[in-house]
Amino acid sequence: MPLYRYRAVAPTGEAQEGEVEGIGQSAVVERLQEMGLIPILVEEATSSTGVGSAGKSLFRKNRISQTDIAVFTQEIATLLRAGLPLDRSLGIMIGLSANPQVLQLLTQVREDVRAGAALSAAMEAQTGVFSRFYLNMIRAGEAGGALDVVLQRLSEFMERSKELRETVKSALIYPTILVGVAVLSVAVLLVWVVPQFTQMFEESGKALPIPTQIVIAAGDIVQHYWWAMILGAIGIYSWFSRQLQQAGTRYKWDKRFLALPLVGDLVAKLEVARFARTLGTLIGNGVTLLTALSIAKETLNNTVMAEGLGVVATQLKEGQGLGKPLMETALFPKLAVHMVMVGEETGRLQEMLIRIADIYDREVQNAVKRMLALMEPVLILGLGLMIGGIIMSVLVAILSVNDLAM
Repeated sequence: MPLYRYRAVAPTGEAQEGEVEGIGQSAVVERLQEMGLIPILVEEATSSTGVGSAGKSLFRKNRISQTDIAVFTQEIATLLRAGLPLDRSLGIMIGLSANPQVLQLLTQVREDVRAGAALSAAMEAQTGVFSRFYLNMIRAGEAGGALDVVLQRLSEFMERSKELRETVKSALIYPTILVGVAVLSVAVLLVWVVPQFTQMFEESGKALPIPTQIVIAAGDIVQHYWWAMILGAIGIYSWFSRQLQQAGTRYKWDKRFLALPLVGDLVAKLEVARFARTLGTLIGNGVTLLTALSIAKETLNNTVMAEGLGVVATQLKEGQGLGKPLMETALFPKLAVHMVMVGEETGRLQEMLIRIADIYDREVQNAVKRMLALMEPVLILGLGLMIGGIIMSVLVAILSVNDLAM
């Protein structure tokens, strides 16, 4: 049977860690509960990814990241759902934390809670750590007396969002490697291989073919001005980053991205999935539609679509509903908008929004796979043509020199 690593809390509040064999994670959890323990984290001993690695990151990193917050949320939700009071749950988390910054955060939050502040107010006092979406979810849970349930939903939401980001990042690894190999291969040919033949070509006294002249000139540029090319690339990147920080320019670029074939469709689906899941989660926890829409707008990265939601919010205030204004923006997929309309008509908007998010999460994964399937052969073909062109230009020159010698 596989070996599982666990972290649990005894009824006395004492933290325990260890390893146990089990046929599955759920079986290990049940076994720990039968032992009177409250399981916080259970993972395969050989696992290095997923929730387990995220849990380790909470106790080993020296800074507070979104992964830290996600793991903190999951673990505090587990303790609260086990029936422990908030103050004691925070105390257990403080005892488990080995990251100084996380420890300081939890300690300050517990002090504020003990002083009479609500958990949402205590978290909001930690400026820049918790998002507006996160804080509003906590407030909704406090107002409805279901803080443990809301924290669990927050944990699930953050996990799904992380999976979506990781899907896109993982899909970009192989194309990035291909581009890196292409750049390195061309650099090696131009800097070390082509110069080996340059002197022989010059001594021949014959005019070289134009392709060979171009390759030799490119090799000289790379060999003597590589530093300028690196500085130029850094300068272009810095300029583009500054441009994206300006609202007007960022809006123009976001509009161009949406208009691109394949890429624009992927961006739109990513944003719709994020928007629908955020809005549905907020509504499901008692946040009003108008407030939830305002928060969901801030989660979008594309300013064009965010501006469209601003228009929708204005029309929503005028009593026009959500679906029709979304349709009028012409920025959101028609399927998603029609599903929103159905949700409004049936009174099941929250359920329909979560379903939209699930659909477009899968659509994003499929779109990424299609783009990757198209990108791989294009990159491989481009790399082959580029390297083959350089080699052929050198071979043509060598043949011309041999003809002259004969």
